[in-house]
Amino acid sequence: MKQHGERFSALCARARDAIREIDAPTLLGRLDRPGAPVLVDVREDHEWAAGRIPGAVHLGRGILERDVEAAWPDLGTELVLYCGGGFRSALAARSLEEMGYTNVASLAGGQRGWRADGLPWDDSPVPVP
Repeated sequence: MKQHGERFSALCARARDAIREIDAPTLLGRLDRPGAPVLVDVREDHEWAAGRIPGAVHLGRGILERDVEAAWPDLGTELVLYCGGGFRSALAARSLEEMGYTNVASLAGGQRGWRADGLPWDDSPVPVP
């Protein structure tokens, strides 16, 4: 696992304290039900192209704040964000809350935790933009 710098780790810890996290089994149980949250992959394009949680949509961390309003104009839309390990998605969730989104969560452990639990994964190729 990648070792993160002290300041980045502290920033992520503060974000995690301020946002809601959801664990992988709980999220899986909600994805096929009516009213399921929108699952948003905030990883980089090349990470998305290499594999993703089935049903996720991609809106990379670098453009999330710029494009989220066009994608989900309703500030109450339930959004669950994920990245590789749950760090970038925690920061992104906090950012969206600061923009006024009221129903945002981060997937605890990110896609690594999801995959470690043996949950569905789609590694079919997609083109990198």
